Amino acid sequence: MNEDIAKDSLHAATLDRLDRRILAALQANGRISNQELAGLVHLSPAQCNRRHRRLEAMGVIRRYEARLDADRLGLGVTAFVHISMERGQHKEVLKFQRTVGKMPQVLECYAVTGDFDYVCKVVAHDLKGLSDFLLGTLAQQPGVSGVRSSICLNELKCTGALPLE
Repeated sequence: MNEDIAKDSLHAATLDRLDRRILAALQANGRISNQELAGLVHLSPAQCNRRHRRLEAMGVIRRYEARLDADRLGLGVTAFVHISMERGQHKEVLKFQRTVGKMPQVLECYAVTGDFDYVCKVVAHDLKGLSDFLLGTLAQQPGVSGVRSSICLNELKCTGALPLE
């Protein structure tokens, strides 16, 4: 574990101002051409491409994806679901982690401290669909002792962009 922390710190330390400008431009537009990116960060296309590929190889850039509009796809309900697990059920916890990772309704899931063991961001077509998923699928997973949800009324900010400065 300490090796991973040292490796992560080394990666962060090796990012210079140009790397951060490349990352900022890619966060704003992942489909930008190398030519456009090079112009934005004031590098030659070859130098920009080398830096871009190095950032990918370092694992700083994990993947590229399109952000879809949930409402336009008929997924009008977003909820944050707090999940409690039964104590002493290590085998069930591992199974839960594998299973929740395969559930398409679960957009994000985090192991957390506090009163709950996990917090997940879940989408559904409507409240009935959310209820069916929570009660019929999520709460029925082995090891789950409780599920509480908070319905999102209005999205104020949703971004995957990280602060780079």
